[in-house]
Amino acid sequence: MNLANKITITRIFLVPVFLFFLLVKMPYGNLIATSIFIIAALTDTLDGYIARSRNQITKFGKFLDPLADKLIVTAALVALVELKKIPSWLVIIILAREFAITGLRAVAASEGNIIAASNWGKLKTITQIIAIIAALIEMKFNIYLMYIATIITIISGIDYIYKNRKFINSKD
Repeated sequence: MNLANKITITRIFLVPVFLFFLLVKMPYGNLIATSIFIIAALTDTLDGYIARSRNQITKFGKFLDPLADKLIVTAALVALVELKKIPSWLVIIILAREFAITGLRAVAASEGNIIAASNWGKLKTITQIIAIIAALIEMKFNIYLMYIATIITIISGIDYIYKNRKFINSKD
């Protein structure tokens, strides 16, 4: 197993640790949880860089990396709803987009095609991470950042579906 994949696996193991510190009432728990979330977000960039720079891109990594991303973001969003820091309808929209695009990618993959991350998809990830961090540290304007992240999430989903509609319209 290469270094990039080890970093990705570490990111997955950080999910329950992040949730523990976020949801269990303890001194500095929120600060620790926020730090863990930031580290997890940064390792997403790091593992991709390492895999590309060392020419160590693997099928396992292609599968695991997006899963790790979705796990940490979903865990954070659901926990923020539980803590009443963000409304559930925003999370439902974000998760609906994730399910839809994951399904679209699965259909494309079944036909031997890979749908690469688009610029909108990358922007979606960045805005979601910023909005989650803002909610975790309880910035006054965090809800507006979450609205922006949700709007970009919707635009990203529409962009993916439009550009890859051939996989939806294909006839079997």
